[in-house]
Amino acid sequence: MLGAENVPREGGLVVAANHHNSVVDAMLLIAMFDRPLRTLANAPLFRHPMVGPFLRVIGALPVHRRQEAGNDPAKNNDLFSATTHTLREGGAIALFPEGRTQPEPVLLELRTGAARMLLAAEEGRTEQSVTLLPVGLVFDDPGTFRQGRALMSIGAPVSTRAAVALAATEPEPAARLLTDELASALRRQIVEAEDRQTFRLVGLVEELWREERGQLPMDTASRVGWLQRALRTHARLREQAPDRIASLRRRLDALGREMEAAGLSAAGLSHPLTPTRIARRIAFQSAALLVESPLALVGLALHLVPYQLTGVVFRRMPKNDEEVATDKIAIGIVLYPIFWVLELASAWALWGPWAAAAVLLALLPTAYFTLAWQERLERVRRELRTLAHCRRDPELGPRLLAARRSITEELQALSRLAPEEWPP
Repeated sequence: MLGAENVPREGGLVVAANHHNSVVDAMLLIAMFDRPLRTLANAPLFRHPMVGPFLRVIGALPVHRRQEAGNDPAKNNDLFSATTHTLREGGAIALFPEGRTQPEPVLLELRTGAARMLLAAEEGRTEQSVTLLPVGLVFDDPGTFRQGRALMSIGAPVSTRAAVALAATEPEPAARLLTDELASALRRQIVEAEDRQTFRLVGLVEELWREERGQLPMDTASRVGWLQRALRTHARLREQAPDRIASLRRRLDALGREMEAAGLSAAGLSHPLTPTRIARRIAFQSAALLVESPLALVGLALHLVPYQLTGVVFRRMPKNDEEVATDKIAIGIVLYPIFWVLELASAWALWGPWAAAAVLLALLPTAYFTLAWQERLERVRRELRTLAHCRRDPELGPRLLAARRSITEELQALSRLAPEEWPP
């Protein structure tokens, strides 16, 4: 998390974030903020058999979007009353002003709800006491479950003075003004791309560029700034040199696909890809797998059934890209405790209370250990793919390394068209 120092310790607070992963985004905000947050969620989610109870437990407030409220704006009167009371009492609310979740790395047009809630809480007050805080959520791959990574970037508070003053005479323009200020602030915290493919390609460029130059990995803040500048450069060069950018995208896509097929990362191209070297790595990882397998088998025995059932239930549910993580978490929250209780009861009935206590103590540690073991197993699989590709194509390493060098040279040549932005 970046920008934690921007969170005020007290006073009314409106946390406004972009929205990629349905309920998961709200969970991130609640987990990372030191202050308690009352989140806003779309009213239909409260009818979800697994998500609804969770929303009620955390004190979420239902928002009726236009398609649910129809011509009855009074359906949100209770919501505005609750948020006004919360903010005037010095509480904090969290909401997603785009109005809906979506997996693309772009900020949709903001609704005016966040601005209206803040202005309603400030109405009639002589001193401003509510802070509007923009929060950017940057996902490596929105919608993914467990493997995905997320960055939370908290910006400086949005200036509300002009909008609050205007609201006394012109409430609608005031809400629009504050919403526009919020949109600008959010864009400074996120990495926007026209689509996920462009986002992935620019991420690959960052890896290739860093490895070719022998640079160390950037810290999180630096990497976000790098990606923002790189995407601005991409948009500019796509207008100035569309054919060259289209060709570069095709070459990047081809290189990325071949690297993925061979189980290689950008860093992996920097080392000699000889069968002997790869085989030694496989032997070392396989030995570690063998040593760790007893604990991993215990973890599998305790968690395999609910893990598999979560997948079965998930595949039978209607879903879209941005609700993958939410649905899997919701299903798991129900199924795992049920099976844990059954396992504890079985251990008690078969072997007594000490066995049940041992199972209880083993549940969480073996779960994490088994995940780590599976990740090591996946590394061995990637290495085996790399070994097979190297045996079929002895020139694989030099060829991919030459492709990486050629792409970075083209990037350097394109930098002359945008010298103020590139290299980021």
